[in-house]
Amino acid sequence: MTTAKTVGAASSEAAEWYAIEWPTIQRNVRRLQVRIAQATKVGRWGKVRSLQRLLTHSYGGKVLAVRRVTENTGKKTPGVDQEVWDTPEKKMQAVQALRRRGYQSQPLRRVYIPKSDGKTMRPLGIHHEGPSDASTAFACSRPRGGNYC
Repeated sequence: MTTAKTVGAASSEAAEWYAIEWPTIQRNVRRLQVRIAQATKVGRWGKVRSLQRLLTHSYGGKVLAVRRVTENTGKKTPGVDQEVWDTPEKKMQAVQALRRRGYQSQPLRRVYIPKSDGKTMRPLGIHHEGPSDASTAFACSRPRGGNYC
């Protein structure tokens, strides 16, 4: 039997991230998503809203959203805020920062690309570029998720 040895003092946030029971979290979030889909199918819009609020405010929904955004193929790409959540500490800080109240989306990132003539440049606005964007994580906590999940 092999055991993992930690060198130095592990932060409590890292220990908390590694202690998460992912199958339980996924089962609970999936159950809420199924209930949202069923309520949508029946047309119970009040129930849909309340279940969506429950999902987006739940600890499991936030943790799974951050995990889906930080453990995919685009995990090393910084978002419009130029941050990458690459350590367990940063991931737990992101979970704690995912609050509905007080959230303000980042402005579009302005990039200049060459025009077809090759001489002049034109502006291009990039929205939701990478995995570290809090709004992408928030969108991933929804039943259908965002395009970047």
